[in-house]
Amino acid sequence: MKNKFIKSTIILIIGGLITKVLGMIIKIVLTRTIGTEGISEYMLVLPTFNLFITLCNLGVPIAITKLISEKKNSSKRIVIPTTIIVLLYDFILIFIILFIAKYLANNLLHKNSIYYPLIAIGSTLPFITLSSIIKGYFFGKEKVFPITLSNIIEQIARLLLTTTVVAKMMNHSLIAAVTTVVLINIISEGASIIILLFFLPKDKITKEDFHRDNKLLREIFGISIPNTMARLIGSITYFFEPIILTNILKYVGYNSEYITTTYGVINGYVYPLLLLPSFFTLAISSAILPVVSNSYSNKNYSYTKKKIKEAIFFSMIVGIPATLIFIFIPSIPLKLVYNTTLGTEYIKVTAPFFLLHYIQAPLTSSLNGMGYSKTAMKGTLYGGIIKILSLVIFSLLKMGLWSLIISTILNVIVVTIHHIYYVKKYLSTKIG
Repeated sequence: MKNKFIKSTIILIIGGLITKVLGMIIKIVLTRTIGTEGISEYMLVLPTFNLFITLCNLGVPIAITKLISEKKNSSKRIVIPTTIIVLLYDFILIFIILFIAKYLANNLLHKNSIYYPLIAIGSTLPFITLSSIIKGYFFGKEKVFPITLSNIIEQIARLLLTTTVVAKMMNHSLIAAVTTVVLINIISEGASIIILLFFLPKDKITKEDFHRDNKLLREIFGISIPNTMARLIGSITYFFEPIILTNILKYVGYNSEYITTTYGVINGYVYPLLLLPSFFTLAISSAILPVVSNSYSNKNYSYTKKKIKEAIFFSMIVGIPATLIFIFIPSIPLKLVYNTTLGTEYIKVTAPFFLLHYIQAPLTSSLNGMGYSKTAMKGTLYGGIIKILSLVIFSLLKMGLWSLIISTILNVIVVTIHHIYYVKKYLSTKIG
C-alpha cells in the first residue's frame, strides 16, 4: 500500500506539473488574446461557472472513490446508476441557468454583455460531470495514470482551442471570445472522457448493473451531499463576491471601472499565482483519500495518522519555498507568467496566509476518507460565513478591494485551523 501511495502521488505530481504549466500557458495566451477587459468580464462569469460546476456532480466522485477503495460493492453497480441519476439532474441545472442568466447579468452583476457567457455554462455541465465521475472510479482503484493522461490531453485541447478559436472570435467581438472561452470546455472535457473510456475495463455490462440499489444510493449520497455542501458553500461565497463588491463599493463611492479592473487583477493574476503550488497539494490530497479511507475503515489508525502527516509534510516542501518567493519577489513570477506587475502589493500581504491553504486540501481529503464529510462541511461553512461578513464590513468601511483580500485571509485561517483540530481529535480518540 505504501509503495502504491508514493507511486500514485509521484504520477499525480508529475501530471499536475505538466497540466499546471499548460494551464499557465493557456492563461498567458488568453490574457494576451482577450486583454484585461476580457479577463475582467470572464472573472465576473467565473464565480457562477464554478458554482454550477460544484452543483453538477453532487460530490458523487468523492463518494465513488471512497466506496470503491473500501471494496464494499461491485464497481459497476456503484458507478452506472449513480451516473444516470446525476446526468438527469444536470439537465435541471441547465434550465435553471437559462432562467436566471438575464437577471443575473442585468441586475446583480450590472454587465448586460455577460448574458451569453452565462448561458454557455449550461452546455458544459454534463461533460464535466461524466469526466469527474469516471476519474472518481479510477481514484478508488488507485489507478492514477488514466486520470493524469486525460488531464494533460484536456489541457492540450483547451490550449489549441484558445490559440485558434478564441483568437478568431475576437475578430467578431470581445463577448463572443469570452463566450467561446466557456464553450471550449465541451471539447476539452470530451477529449478527457474519450481517454478515460479507453482505460475502463472491457467487462460486459448487464441489465443488473443498471439496477438501482436504494441502500447503496443512500450510502453514496450520504457521503456526497455533505461534500457538495462544503464545496457549495465555497462556491456561493465566490459567487457573491462580485455581487457584494459591485453593489457595496459603488454605494460607498467607488466607480465601476476601478471595481471591475481591480477585481479582475486579484482573481485573474493574484489568486491564480498564489494557487500555483496547489498542483502539488491537490495531487497529494487525491492520492491520500483512498489510502485513508481503506486504512481507517480497516481500523489501522496509526497508519492513517502516519499517511496524513506525510501528506502535510510533502505539501509544506513546496508550499514554504513558494511562499518565500511570493513574499520577497512577487513581481518576477507575475511578469514571467502574466507579463504584468499588477497585484504585487496584494500578493505580498496574502502569501504568508496561503501557506495554510496549501495543507487544506490534504486535510479535507483526510476527513472525507475517515467518513467525516459533515465535519469538513462545517469548517467550510464557518469560513464562508466569516468571509461574507468580513467582505461586507470592510467594503462598507471603504477599504476598496482590500476587503476581498482580508476576507480571503480570514477564510483560509478559520477553515484550515478547524480541519487541523478535528483531524487530530478523531485520530487521538481512536489511537488513545
